[in-house]
Amino acid sequence: MQQKSRTIESNQTGPHERLEATVLKHLKADFKKPIADHTQRVFDEVNKLVSKHAGSVVFDSCCGVGDSTRLIARDHPDHLVIGIDKSASRVTRERLQVDPENMILRRADLNDFYRLMVTAGWQVEKHFVLYPNPWPKSAHLGRRWHGAPVFPYMLKLGGQFEMRSNWKLYLEEFQIALKLAGHISELEAFEPEEYLTPFEKKYYESGQQVYRLITDIKPS
Repeated sequence: MQQKSRTIESNQTGPHERLEATVLKHLKADFKKPIADHTQRVFDEVNKLVSKHAGSVVFDSCCGVGDSTRLIARDHPDHLVIGIDKSASRVTRERLQVDPENMILRRADLNDFYRLMVTAGWQVEKHFVLYPNPWPKSAHLGRRWHGAPVFPYMLKLGGQFEMRSNWKLYLEEFQIALKLAGHISELEAFEPEEYLTPFEKKYYESGQQVYRLITDIKPS
């Protein structure tokens, strides 16, 4: 019997009191952290493959073990589907099935990879961020994607953006951040027709409600 997943506990009862100020600060500033050598090498390799690809790109951020990337690649056979995660052990974990030929899995720091994508002029057709680490403590706002300096670069990639979480407040905060950046989004509870990630399966089968936020980001 599968062990039930614990619900998220937070000392926040609503959107973070510093959310708006934090997002606006990052929207007005450049993120000048040096790019890590490893991520630069990985990006250069992937960028060559993107340049050779005649079709559109779908990006799967924080892809974990890559199950979501594989399913997305299966459902988008004419697209190049790229999954990036910071953990080498996760992206290299073997699966029994043969990987789709239109899929790339790599380990890299997305704080750097996003900026390199923007500098190279990438525009993605779809961008998935599935069940990101919630960082539920109030003190950890800056570790959530919408509270991080790299947030504006995520938006510059354009495309249809979809984020899923079992913590509604995370998506509510992200929705506020999107609105501050001029983007309207839809947030809803849903029932997965197919589990895209092991987390989605674990949360839903534990009786937790899962949510998704979707917006269409026009190229900037």
